[in-house]
Amino acid sequence: MRLLVLGTGVMAKNQLARFPLIDGVTVVGAVDTDPERLSAFADKFNIEKRFLSLEEAIAWGEFDAATNVTPDRIHHPTTMALIAAGKHVFCEKPLAENYAKALEMTEAAEKAGVINMVNLTYRNVAPLQRAREMVLAGELGTIRHVEASYLQSWLVSRAWGDWRTESTWLWRLSTGHGSNGVLGDVGIHILDFAAYGAATDIDHVFARLKTFNKAPGGQIGEYLLDANDSFTMSVDFANGALGVIHASRWATGHLNELKLRIYGERGSLEVIHRPSGSELHGCLGEDVETATWTKIEVEPVATNYERFAEAVASGIQPDPNFRHAANLQKVLDLAMVTERERRELKV
Repeated sequence: MRLLVLGTGVMAKNQLARFPLIDGVTVVGAVDTDPERLSAFADKFNIEKRFLSLEEAIAWGEFDAATNVTPDRIHHPTTMALIAAGKHVFCEKPLAENYAKALEMTEAAEKAGVINMVNLTYRNVAPLQRAREMVLAGELGTIRHVEASYLQSWLVSRAWGDWRTESTWLWRLSTGHGSNGVLGDVGIHILDFAAYGAATDIDHVFARLKTFNKAPGGQIGEYLLDANDSFTMSVDFANGALGVIHASRWATGHLNELKLRIYGERGSLEVIHRPSGSELHGCLGEDVETATWTKIEVEPVATNYERFAEAVASGIQPDPNFRHAANLQKVLDLAMVTERERRELKV
């Protein structure tokens, strides 16, 4: 697979720690509108072909697939151009700024017959995959209740950099710069984490969003800091379970932690993912009577990057695809409506 990298920011660097290690994958070009950033990136990863626009790269055309690592609002126009050119697309989340654009991308990709995949990175968490297998195998019985959280602390620490001075983080706090806040940024991750792990879909949603004052006048330079910082969400799942999902960038003491608890009639599971590693714990069988939790060992799983490369080679569409991501975007869009109207909505 000849791969083009579209966008050369932080996540692109993370991806290029993985893609070149896959047999049969060659990174053949990079695109960025910032010439200095493009040169630094291409030099670092020994990429020969460099383009200041996607149009130039498509005119060149000597690539099979592209990984779209542009800011959220750029996903739609660039992905549509790639699909029109017949290229397979691996797109960062969220797929688009709203459901309408995400659906348009989905239908275009399906009509064109190109491989389409969204990088919901926590599908790479082996304990999550194992938890889903156990749910589907009926080991927990009927699922009744689900808890999920995504906690970050970069608004109260400098572990990842200083958001007050770095555009890498400031744009994520401003709707005018294409951000839908923590809901749009990591909301799609924790919704997928919860629904995928519990092996069901979200059926109804009611959410509350909160933007906290972070600077005098709520603004730093050109950035109006009006995007939501925290959200809480109550959901009904298609399997009848009730769920509570929340996320925040103000979670002091949690650099980047996802947690999922699945409660069934016959047992429960807990998945925890942190930068230091991932774990799966279960309370099953006779342990239910004593509320004893045990660590469950799991085997490694293929990454999204590996599965995308395999899909391009085989022509078999993998999951999570654009349609799945579009359906999650619909939940996120409705969550914002429920905040405004203070009412539950059916997905």
